[in-house]
Amino acid sequence: MSLTLTDITLTYPDGDSRLTALDRVTLDVPRGSLTAVVGPSGSGKSSLLAVAATLTTPDTGTVTIDGTTTTGMPRGELTDLRRRKIGIVFQQPNLLPALTAAEQLQVMAQIDGRSPVKARDRALDLLDAVGLAPQAGRRPHQLSGGQRQRVNIARALMNNPTVLLIDEPTSALDHERGAAVIDLITRLTHQQATATVLVTHDRTHLTAVDQVAEVHDGRLHLPQPAR
Repeated sequence: MSLTLTDITLTYPDGDSRLTALDRVTLDVPRGSLTAVVGPSGSGKSSLLAVAATLTTPDTGTVTIDGTTTTGMPRGELTDLRRRKIGIVFQQPNLLPALTAAEQLQVMAQIDGRSPVKARDRALDLLDAVGLAPQAGRRPHQLSGGQRQRVNIARALMNNPTVLLIDEPTSALDHERGAAVIDLITRLTHQQATATVLVTHDRTHLTAVDQVAEVHDGRLHLPQPAR
């Protein structure tokens, strides 16, 4: 398994008591597979994603990324692990206005200390993979909403992560563009061999995912696979 959450419990202060966001959650996501996490607002989906990304430390339980257990890791080591092993696609692309589509990706590799030439080649390859090779030189204001989200996804893959975590990628897109983005994520998961977790409120595009996990009141339920 490339991503394993084991017996995760996460609580937050709530007045004189504590609110349970995740209640003994266990989830395995193998490389090359896509798990969709669905559930109502406030059910714990975002908390699960934050714990999987090692951005939030659970009260109990363990997170294992590509064979490495993150429990007790110093902050600096966690930052390095995220940069090398985890790609995160946030709900809003948050692209830098002054940079072209290719440069948005190249920045990620430069932060990791990779050579500019190799970074440029990798960026162009990924933009081609998401169907944006002709738009490599365009800036965000010259791209449609769906194209910006594709750049966002390609950027998350820039450092060859083994785990890809995606938060509501279709929330700002219409039905057709949303379906195209989910199809793209499914294809890239298999091509790039990532362990992908997709948090979404939209169940209409999930026929091709490998596993659907439902979250209710912090508890994870795994019905039959979607295919």
